[in-house]
Amino acid sequence: MLLRKTAVALALALGATLVVPGVAASAAPADAAVEGASAPHSTVGDARDTAAGTAAATDNPVIIVGGLSGIAVAYGPLAARLKHDGFRPFVYELPGLGFGDIPTSARAFADYVDQVRATTGAAQVDLVGHSEGGLVARYYLKRLGGTGSVGRYVSLGSPQYGTYVANILAFLGLGSCAGVVACQQMTIGSDFITDLNAGDDTPGSVSYTAVRTRQDQLVRPVDNAMLADGATNVLIQSSCPWRLVGHLGLVLDGTTYTVIRQALRDESIRPRCLAL
Repeated sequence: MLLRKTAVALALALGATLVVPGVAASAAPADAAVEGASAPHSTVGDARDTAAGTAAATDNPVIIVGGLSGIAVAYGPLAARLKHDGFRPFVYELPGLGFGDIPTSARAFADYVDQVRATTGAAQVDLVGHSEGGLVARYYLKRLGGTGSVGRYVSLGSPQYGTYVANILAFLGLGSCAGVVACQQMTIGSDFITDLNAGDDTPGSVSYTAVRTRQDQLVRPVDNAMLADGATNVLIQSSCPWRLVGHLGLVLDGTTYTVIRQALRDESIRPRCLAL
């Protein structure tokens, strides 16, 4: 969940450019490009073409799934990091910026996954979901039969088991949670959270990683961002106790990025505490 007022400034400050996909199911894949690289085009370039790219564990495209109020350009810096390291990143902006029903957003996301697979010819994609985006992606996997199309799932500060911070929109400066369906669905004990967590947390052969931070202002208790049933759960401060990372910062933080990269490469998770 990113502040709309600062999203563009953050992206420009970190020197990333992004072709923003349209909202909802009609969205076209977007090519995240490092500043100074060749111009974006309708399909993502081969990851091996990046000048500083390092071989990844997979050729799967990586879809970054935005959170509540998270416009696509705000994820440009993360997409640029992935591009630089040899991945093929796409950014998915939730329909209506994620204010609506989460299962409905997940069904639109399922169509987007099919578009990315068709565009790239890839049998599977990997998913990196921030906040609500992690719930949308997980609902797609668990309730919409998406496990066969996904190799790896990484969530960043997603309230997997809900959050006590019901008035999420107030934190974002966007008013009250009252009447905002997605906000209500992310509260502890909601019908959506209860359904999502009934049964196996980690269905299929997907590799699941859930990243959380002690300074998360929106996921309370913080451990509600964890997954059970064999998932790899990473608390940034377990390895880097002095690293300060807030809910919004998970998308931009260097240490968190090292965890994302390791998870996507099937490497042992060893956060780099001094990473920029």
